[in-house]
Amino acid sequence: MDKTGDHAIVLGASVGGLLAARAPAESYDAVTVVERDVLPSGAENRRFRDRRATYVPSRPLLEHHVRRRVRAIPNITLLDGHNVGDLTTTPDRRRITGVQVGSREGVRTMTVDLVVDAMGRGARTPAGLEKLGYGRPVEEHVVVHVVYRSQLLRLAPGTPMEKMVLIGAVPGRPAGMALFGYENGTWLFTVAAMAGREPPPSRDGMISAVEAYAPDHVVAALRTAEPLGEVAQHKFPSSQWRHYERMRRFPDGLLVFGDAICSFNPIYGQGMTVAAVEAMSLRDCLRRGEDDLSHRFFRAAKKPIGAAWQLAIGSDLALPEVEGPRSVQTRLGNAYVARVLAAAENDPVVVDRFLRVSSLMDPPGHLMHPALVGRVCIGNLRRHRRTGGAPMAVPSEIGTSLSALRR
Repeated sequence: MDKTGDHAIVLGASVGGLLAARAPAESYDAVTVVERDVLPSGAENRRFRDRRATYVPSRPLLEHHVRRRVRAIPNITLLDGHNVGDLTTTPDRRRITGVQVGSREGVRTMTVDLVVDAMGRGARTPAGLEKLGYGRPVEEHVVVHVVYRSQLLRLAPGTPMEKMVLIGAVPGRPAGMALFGYENGTWLFTVAAMAGREPPPSRDGMISAVEAYAPDHVVAALRTAEPLGEVAQHKFPSSQWRHYERMRRFPDGLLVFGDAICSFNPIYGQGMTVAAVEAMSLRDCLRRGEDDLSHRFFRAAKKPIGAAWQLAIGSDLALPEVEGPRSVQTRLGNAYVARVLAAAENDPVVVDRFLRVSSLMDPPGHLMHPALVGRVCIGNLRRHRRTGGAPMAVPSEIGTSLSALRR
């Protein structure tokens, strides 16, 4: 394959940054990943970020294996323990030529052909673009005020337990819980709350908070579990989408990636999946050369970001406690997805289709396939007969609009 350039640099060694580094490794002679933290050599938590991994394996173990695979690529170098400074440009400011990096030894400028900002929602690229005369991207926000607290546990020997217990928020109760089985016999217990609510700060308080809606055997297992470490807390103010694809002018030699473009309510666990799809889009864009790279990539990334955004935002707005505009399509979509989830309680086919869509393996439109709609209708009719017509609470695991479902 023809090379696009000599050297690319990726800012940030999160999972998103590591995935981003894989794409230019095919098109550049060398790729350097610059990370502020000193990276662990094993499956350990980095300086506390987000200790909630969504599925087994644990987040530290997953990051360890991704880092190991990235380190094994001959032309990728991980430069940890370095801070990122200002971007450098050509005199006319039309092209980014590198970035300043600093360590205990001092500050130096790394001159490269491509800079990829994967430094998360706190990335300084919007301010840098404004300083260079390009203005800032339009930002879209949905305020959710999520707070979740997590405790690593070891269940008592012989405790019967599903591999994963996940209970989402519902109208009137903007809170939920999760219990995930990890490697080495460890479990992660998480309690989350939204819209200004906060879970209790202690493990006992967290358990008491979920007694009203968690199954009895889950509560009993939590009561007898051994705590491993302290309760960790994470706060997330709002879902945020920076619309770089709408910018008329953008400097050559610069891309933005992952959470630095769009960060979603972390309850839904979409960030890493979207970053992986973005990495594939970046790889495909680089294979077609450098011309108009930023606009091509931002347009390509818009599709997976938009699908995940609709799923997350629709779910958030299913809760009346979350403020925001609710179109007719959003309300209809949430009502339909609630019935999909109700049917999924007793239909493994519906479960499989729903999980594939919520995991972004299939497009949202697959939930509107006539065969699936039929199963949803039958499942809800049976439920109606079984419950004697009792009203159905609208769960908020995933919500979306009918317009998104039809895409």
